[in-house]
Amino acid sequence: MQSLLPEASWNLPFYLVVFVLSSILMIWALGRMENKGLEGTALGTLVMPYCSGLSNLIFAWHMGLRGPSEAHLVMENCLVNNATNLTLLIGLPALIWGMALLPPKKNARKKETQIIAEQQHHLNRLSLLLTLVAALFFSGGLWALAGDGALTRREGWILVGAFLFWQVFQVFDVMKYNLVQKRKQPKSILLDGLLVMAGGYLMFDSIDWLVNSIMDMGEGFMGRGGIGWLSGWLMVLPNAFLAFYYARKKRSDIAYSSQIGDGHICIPLCIGVYALFVDQAVLPKANFDLFMGIITGSVLLHIGFVLFLGRLPRWFGALLVVAYGYFLTQGLLGT
Repeated sequence: MQSLLPEASWNLPFYLVVFVLSSILMIWALGRMENKGLEGTALGTLVMPYCSGLSNLIFAWHMGLRGPSEAHLVMENCLVNNATNLTLLIGLPALIWGMALLPPKKNARKKETQIIAEQQHHLNRLSLLLTLVAALFFSGGLWALAGDGALTRREGWILVGAFLFWQVFQVFDVMKYNLVQKRKQPKSILLDGLLVMAGGYLMFDSIDWLVNSIMDMGEGFMGRGGIGWLSGWLMVLPNAFLAFYYARKKRSDIAYSSQIGDGHICIPLCIGVYALFVDQAVLPKANFDLFMGIITGSVLLHIGFVLFLGRLPRWFGALLVVAYGYFLTQGLLGT
């Protein structure tokens, strides 16, 4: 695919600006889709992940073309992305604004509109819980399949198939919801979808150039040696925009589900797609169990708070930020 952006080795700031602007464009278009009736949790699990996780999928595809020797880079990219989503990008907004999924209880007699709004909040919480449970099964499935240090092409198909089944389930869930609510989206929502795709293409172009530039910087950490970590941090930026934007708008359900949904793109889809390119993807054992433990442990804690409290306390947000710092120190010292 021919790039629409200029090729220049000195133009790194330009591509970073394009990357940021494409993320803002997608957020703006997604906000318009939400205002036109696309239900919040579905927005976070069906639409947003393909926008924010597109760069990770492109990275896995590029590494797959390079062969089985790049498996550890794909694994690092996906683990860094998911660990950042589940700790820093949920914990920091919770620390700043709070992450309440249910409205505050009122003793006064409730009006019918208040009752309907509360029911909607409860439905969103149930959808978020289902998304979290899916993340738990996906992470556990990867841990079981890759526990021997390798992924076969057949196991890659299992991971990709599990993701596709989850997406089909989500599509039917949205159709069922719209049927019950007798809701129809206006045709103009297709234009907003095209804007989202345009932002995704610009992001693809900028990510493609940035990743290739990092790979050409040498074998050190600020080059090929650290491409898994560096690309993971870079590609998580759109998720950061989404998390902070919707947490500030007090739409914690979308802020939450967008991070979990993006995690589904990495685990299982990206790792599964990479495994399809190679017959035997040998994965690094060092720190793999630690990373997977952090991810699955975080998901379990999120399930507990969402299920029993309906919110994420600020103190737990601070704890998640500290956990991310521990993840960084252990991972970087192990590279």
